[in-house]
Amino acid sequence: MRQSGILLHITSLPSPHGVGTLGSWAYRFVDFLSGAGQSYWQILPLGPTGYGDSPYQTFSAFAGNPYLIDLDFLAADGLLTAEEISSADTSGETVDFGRLYETRPALLKLACSRGFARDAQAVSRFAADNGGWLQSYALFMAVKEYFGGKPWYEWPDEIRLCRGRCAEYEALLRHEIDYHVYAQFLFNRQWTALKSYAAEKGIEFIGDVPIYVPLDSADVWANPQLFQLDADMRPREVAGVPPDAFTADGQLWGNPLYDWDAMARDGYRWWQNRLNAAAKLFDVVRIDHFRGLASYWAVPAGEKTAKNGKWRSGPGKPFISAVKNGCPSIRFIAEDLGYLTDDVRELLEFSGFPGMKILEFAFDCREPSNYLPHTYGENCVCYVGTHDNATLVQWLCELRDEDHEYAKKYLGLNLEEGYAAGVIRGGMASAAELFIVQMQDWLEFGANARMNTPGSFGAPNWRWRMKADALNCKLQKNIYNTTVLYGRDRRITNG
Repeated sequence: MRQSGILLHITSLPSPHGVGTLGSWAYRFVDFLSGAGQSYWQILPLGPTGYGDSPYQTFSAFAGNPYLIDLDFLAADGLLTAEEISSADTSGETVDFGRLYETRPALLKLACSRGFARDAQAVSRFAADNGGWLQSYALFMAVKEYFGGKPWYEWPDEIRLCRGRCAEYEALLRHEIDYHVYAQFLFNRQWTALKSYAAEKGIEFIGDVPIYVPLDSADVWANPQLFQLDADMRPREVAGVPPDAFTADGQLWGNPLYDWDAMARDGYRWWQNRLNAAAKLFDVVRIDHFRGLASYWAVPAGEKTAKNGKWRSGPGKPFISAVKNGCPSIRFIAEDLGYLTDDVRELLEFSGFPGMKILEFAFDCREPSNYLPHTYGENCVCYVGTHDNATLVQWLCELRDEDHEYAKKYLGLNLEEGYAAGVIRGGMASAAELFIVQMQDWLEFGANARMNTPGSFGAPNWRWRMKADALNCKLQKNIYNTTVLYGRDRRITNG
């Protein structure tokens, strides 16, 4: 059943309050997708972002980002007033994370002061259903605020070493803990409503699960025994990727590495819990950096680049078996990009998960590529590009002349149709079971709309936002017609 979808992160939606949210524009986008004949809305990780604002570096692998809670919905629920939320209004065209950090918590805390007691029974049920992570996360965030934002490994020993529970700080910070629990309750309530609405419209969510978590996270603080840490709770080695044609120094991510042997001893329970939690949010789960499950690049802590790392064996087939047994209802996509070796290919085949094909990687006239559409089997997901790639228009502008000619010849690109439209047509026509296009590429935006540049930090990464007039009937009809032409319209394929 061939289908298609659009990749757009929640933060990139229009909104008068500085960042895209789970509010009315999210519902409008669902309507847009439905009218365009799409089956999926793919988003980036939903966790609470920290320093650098990357959704791949979050304070929790389980929690939702409070910035995504819609203020207008809170006002409609009697938790805020129109005057109060007007203080969050901004004319900025990109996400200003600094302003959000300074202003949004005060509004959410005000909503909590009015709603926590009112919603006590529902909050209590939510807390009980999420007891495996919620209390340690809420305590982590409350203590972090108490110590002025310091990372947990710089806290006093009585809380630094407590593994997620500490009666003294739980009593001291009761109100702050309640706030973080209530913020997660609000996020969950708004997300559940949006997901239900999308399901009614025939739209499913694809969500991203980063393979690693940051050192300064509730996950590492509460479960240090599951990570490769020394006696001082510092990483011995950290995550990254080796040098390649794009980055001479490789990429030094800095995340702590898992102690896979320790995880194996309880059947990878933490991972099963994490993925089952993701399955409550998403219909399909994309496992980021899948190749790290076969073998991963380990860089000695303290290195300034990733050049001096080494390959180490990942958990491999036993991990995949445990995941499939413990999470039997989850549909997965494997992000099998990067430096692929035989062990990665073998693990992907063993898993049965669809891998990824990127059209922007396909057209190097110097060597054959398995990203060319004629090489695809059905069990894969084709993308024009991901959030880490140049936008399609930017990519076309930056192609070497000989590769540009190769793409033109292969895809039959022409000025009358438009080169960007021709590349999308090539993906639509492929045998891939699913085809995903970034919203920026349907809009034919250039480099200023790029979501992220790997290896760089801070602005303008993660800040792009779509304008309100982008979701017009002309574009919707164009997407629908292209989708129907290649048999990917959900109402046809599901019929």
